[in-house]
Amino acid sequence: MSRISEIRTQIHQAEEQLLVELRSMRGEVRSISSDRLPEYQLTLGQKVADVVAAGMGSWKFIIIQSLILLVWIALNLTAYAERWDPYPFILLNLVLSFQAAYAAPVIMMSQNRQQDIDRRAAEEDHRINIKAELEIELLHQKLDQLRETEVLYLTETVKELTRMLARARIEPEPQPEAAFAGD
Repeated sequence: MSRISEIRTQIHQAEEQLLVELRSMRGEVRSISSDRLPEYQLTLGQKVADVVAAGMGSWKFIIIQSLILLVWIALNLTAYAERWDPYPFILLNLVLSFQAAYAAPVIMMSQNRQQDIDRRAAEEDHRINIKAELEIELLHQKLDQLRETEVLYLTETVKELTRMLARARIEPEPQPEAAFAGD
């Protein structure tokens, strides 16, 4: 039984140490402003990647590109203008391949940066969840201590009342005498 209480004590000390570390980290994070952190300052490449990814990932881009493709194909099929790209539309394929070749890496850069931001946010959420869990555990321990103290107090009170009741049965209480017993 002493081994179990020793392990509990070690766990409790480890939990308290972790809480102290988390509280100190929270204070450090709050004291650092976001403009002083280099990871929050976007480079020109990151800004461009975000703008391109946001633009190419929108319905506006899809609709405009679809209209341009339809006009391109219609003009080349109807021969309204000089056929600069006849039916197999090799030039159109080349333009779309060129666009995809540059758009994909730029979009991937933006996604990778967003993934890093999400990972940092998840790590922070994890630390907060651990802290909340430990705080709740400490509250439970305090409640258990209060409950144990209350139970001890109630036990002592019941024992005292039992002793008082036992004394009352042994020592009969004086009965009040009738004032007019003979009348």
